[in-house]
Amino acid sequence: MKNLKMYESTDKMVTLIKDNYSLLQALGSFGINLGFGDKTVEETCQMNGVDTYTFLSVVNSQINNSYSYEDDEQISIPTLLHYLKAAHAYYLDFQLPFIRDELKDCLNDDNQLGHLIMKLYDDYAQEIRRHMKYEEKTLFPYVQSLIDGHPASDYNVETFSKHHEQTDKKLRELKLMIIKYLPVDAHHNNKLTATLYDIYNNEEWLHNHAEVEDRIFTPAIRRLERTVKQTDVAKNISSMVFKSGQESGETLSEREKDVITCVVQGLQNKEIAERLFISINTVITHRRNIARKLQIHSPAGLTIYAIVNGLVDISSVKL
Repeated sequence: MKNLKMYESTDKMVTLIKDNYSLLQALGSFGINLGFGDKTVEETCQMNGVDTYTFLSVVNSQINNSYSYEDDEQISIPTLLHYLKAAHAYYLDFQLPFIRDELKDCLNDDNQLGHLIMKLYDDYAQEIRRHMKYEEKTLFPYVQSLIDGHPASDYNVETFSKHHEQTDKKLRELKLMIIKYLPVDAHHNNKLTATLYDIYNNEEWLHNHAEVEDRIFTPAIRRLERTVKQTDVAKNISSMVFKSGQESGETLSEREKDVITCVVQGLQNKEIAERLFISINTVITHRRNIARKLQIHSPAGLTIYAIVNGLVDISSVKL
């Protein structure tokens, strides 16, 4: 059963699992094995190298089904990526084959309807496998490239096409066919009831998995995309500024750097001349040389140049 509450890092891990046994599989996907004694959630996560905040975000989301992580910047994307990869491995390598074996054992070999049921299950399993393999081949490597700071230029999270609804429909159809139309004897009925119970649990697991992707993982990727994009813009500005200063092969003199600093601080030519103890004509000549060397003609452009090259601190600039 589920105990609807928001668990915290100081809660005992055993209490969390005792209250919500459906989280047992999530432990394995986070790389947390049983046998953690009376340790708290935080102690257990630290012992296993798992980000505590992200762990609690996932389990509390599954328990309460209402919290939004759209603007939550504390989520650890590497931890979440590891969790989703492990969840896929569990589902594809264990859960799907396990339920198939259970279902096959429930059916009479000479039951033609049973063969159709198995075909329906196999179609459903193939759809699930196709969806998860797409994520593993395309989405997960893209997210890793974002983490590494070298994202693919031809992909973003908005192109991440989900098929949860279609697979949910196939699973619902499978359950209805079994319940309404599959006649069995008493012995097979007990087996089939147990298998149906596993299928219902499987449906809940898939729903929770999709919720983690939709409500936690995808918003986190959007935030990372924005961060990487902003970093790329800064790098491009820096590259253009440095390039413009090197095209003529001439470097700025110390006096020219002083003039740039004064311009960035908003001083007029007369004020610059008074501060540097030079004539206005000399200031104008310096500014003309600066523009020629850097190919930068505006105060805004000079401000960017000064910040990037450490001539002024950004905190001292009035933007």
